[in-house]
Amino acid sequence: MKLVVAVVQDQDSNRLSNALTKHNFRATKLASTGGFLRSGNTTFIVGTEDSSIPQLLDIIRDNCRSREQLVSPISPLGGNADSYIPYPIEVEVGGATVFVLPIEQFHHF
Repeated sequence: MKLVVAVVQDQDSNRLSNALTKHNFRATKLASTGGFLRSGNTTFIVGTEDSSIPQLLDIIRDNCRSREQLVSPISPLGGNADSYIPYPIEVEVGGATVFVLPIEQFHHF
């Protein structure tokens, strides 16, 4: 048994949720915030059998795409302003960060 934790951009959240449901994966969705861009993310938590991991990873890969986006950097408050860029920059966002963890026991009450 494995626990899969997938952090995805909010734009991909509904598409991934629908795909997981379509393929009979039960998931818990949590609202989260990224530390780098401080933008909205959704964290999916899925418990599944080891043999289902390749299919689950394919579903996540197919529904969470990276894209280029212009972001405005947050000015440093009281910090070093030497490296601060005062204009929007283009960064790659989206995709998914996925952790696959071993589970010793699973109980459903």
